[in-house]
Amino acid sequence: MADELQGWPQDVVADLTADSGYPDAAAQLGSDTTNDFIYGPLQNALRKVLAAATPIGMVPLANLPDHPAVAALGPGADAADVAKLLGIPGVDGHTIASLKEEARLEAPLAVQSAARSGSFPNNKFSSVPLLVKAARTTWAEWPRQDNLRRRLMIVPNCHVQQLVDDGQRVTGVRTNLGDVQVPQGAVVVIAAGTIESTRLALNSFSGLPKTQHLGKGLAAHLRSNLTIRIPRESLPVDPAVLELSEAALFLKGQEPTSGRYFHLQITAAGLGPQGNNSEAELWQKIPDVDTVNRFTAASDSHVVITIRANGEMEQGNNASSITQDADTDYGTPRAYVSINASQADGDMWEIMDACSDEVALAFAGGNPYEVLVNPRTNQWKPVGSNISAEQALPHGGRRDGLGTTHHEASSLRMGEDPSSSSTDLNGRFHAVENAYALGPATFPRLGSPNPMLTGVALARRLARHVASLPGPQPDGQPGLAIPYEPEDGYTTLFDGEDTSHWRVAGPGAWPLVDGALVSEPGGDLGLVWCNTPTPPDFSLRLRFRLSRPDDNSGIFVRFPDPGSKGYENTAWVPVHFGFEIQIDDTARPDGADNHRTGAIYGVDNPNYSFVSCRPPGQWNDIQIDVIGQTYTVTLNGHQSTTVTNTILGRGLPSGPGAPSYVGLQAHSGRVAFRNIRIKEI
Repeated sequence: MADELQGWPQDVVADLTADSGYPDAAAQLGSDTTNDFIYGPLQNALRKVLAAATPIGMVPLANLPDHPAVAALGPGADAADVAKLLGIPGVDGHTIASLKEEARLEAPLAVQSAARSGSFPNNKFSSVPLLVKAARTTWAEWPRQDNLRRRLMIVPNCHVQQLVDDGQRVTGVRTNLGDVQVPQGAVVVIAAGTIESTRLALNSFSGLPKTQHLGKGLAAHLRSNLTIRIPRESLPVDPAVLELSEAALFLKGQEPTSGRYFHLQITAAGLGPQGNNSEAELWQKIPDVDTVNRFTAASDSHVVITIRANGEMEQGNNASSITQDADTDYGTPRAYVSINASQADGDMWEIMDACSDEVALAFAGGNPYEVLVNPRTNQWKPVGSNISAEQALPHGGRRDGLGTTHHEASSLRMGEDPSSSSTDLNGRFHAVENAYALGPATFPRLGSPNPMLTGVALARRLARHVASLPGPQPDGQPGLAIPYEPEDGYTTLFDGEDTSHWRVAGPGAWPLVDGALVSEPGGDLGLVWCNTPTPPDFSLRLRFRLSRPDDNSGIFVRFPDPGSKGYENTAWVPVHFGFEIQIDDTARPDGADNHRTGAIYGVDNPNYSFVSCRPPGQWNDIQIDVIGQTYTVTLNGHQSTTVTNTILGRGLPSGPGAPSYVGLQAHSGRVAFRNIRIKEI
């Protein structure tokens, strides 16, 4: 809810509520669609009952935003479209407004029930498949056994003990396996859970200026659980329907005095006749694994419903904090966690539990029902018609202990004032210039939902921020902001970030390192080429950097699709059908000028003027102008060659049905390329 972002910095709120914030995070999690994972007669019946209920504290459905899947239908959607989305057989007297309100009760489950061909659905969201995919991608980029150019490494059994700083920036990461140096221009991101992230920050930065708020204001969720069992006849379900299966709903509530929010996560299960496989399937698909054992009492005659209430604690309560403990492990102080509910938290808990009681009565439909009073022994207590569940299970007996939800937050909160925050609006610690915190620890306010959605949105936001910073460069050169924005008239072919139009041919690899494509030769000739066709005549500009004085590489222009000639090693197609602008100050193999840097490789030119590359580690600027069959090369502001091609069948300009391309060569040595842009002449 927009109100739940009150207390957040406005710049951060703007980013979270933009399309690149919550919507993109929800799409990544899979919570932006209706629940094709959860549907059917039980879901429809419970949703219908809940839509008609008005329990204490419930936020009116009309005040909630449309479900994303409903919004995606567009302004032309009618009642039938929304009914189909909900799995309702027909409109049956509903208005489009009432159907949209029902849709707002759909639980936003982070579930993928459909996947692209060849992939298994992940069911509940997990970051592990993403991490594994990223590690495999990194391995494919650099298929050698060393780690010289690995962009991502997962190190097992490694515990970070401390971030070492010089008073201004983090210079090293101390671990139980050894120290890792942090180069100039690099950043460090602490992305563990809230308590471990805070522990590391305390153990690393305590005593530095602007650290007085570290660990203060810890918050978590208040949580209660109420499970009831009702006869299926109490629900508006056709008796002819044998199997009810599962349901999952979400109800938003608000504590009227403080204005803080809570919500109810409602999970239900009913089986078909015993003897089929519905029970085995049920235990695999209950959305809430924490309460799955409560559903063992579901049957073909009774429905079990668990109502889990989650509410936000009072923010800024310095009686709840994380400090350094006297005890140690891994050679550093452990975290001492103190979390205390305020009087306002007690008021919130009462409203939550009272709301749960009234929702239970709505589901019971004026009939007797049962309340689970002891989950460990599976003890149920009968409750008479229209009697509150509180009579069987007092509110205090259904509440989870503080800090047991794994939703701790706010101990490294972001803000502009170091006296009331630990990190800035990007999550960077006020105390140092290159260390960031990520996750719920930085939340200024927790809100009632699971913090995963906001955490993912902030992670994506921080990734964009860090990617836009100048990366570390050798020889103390200034870095370059990413993505690269070209000068007027030019269009980027490679902006330092997006490699979706670049293809690798031949052996070797082309890892993306600090905004540059780096050649990693693999034995025979290698190539990376851009599959965006060039204009017939063009000006191509880019920057390259040597790693050694004798590096050998090149830039290819005007060649056809490497896969179009039937070559075993398709990296040779540009050599035979296009032209290479050479990068090799040593002019191998024979020292001839037409094999030297800035020449058109193999083409004699008596007007060639040698312009040497800058020393290794420094960037060179090169411009290649191609007009008709005339090729002009300018290196670091000096023209090295201009030559006219007379060889038929080579260097053909792009034309209808016959596009030409540009590419980079991997020959010998690690040469980096960046800022690749082109302009039609």
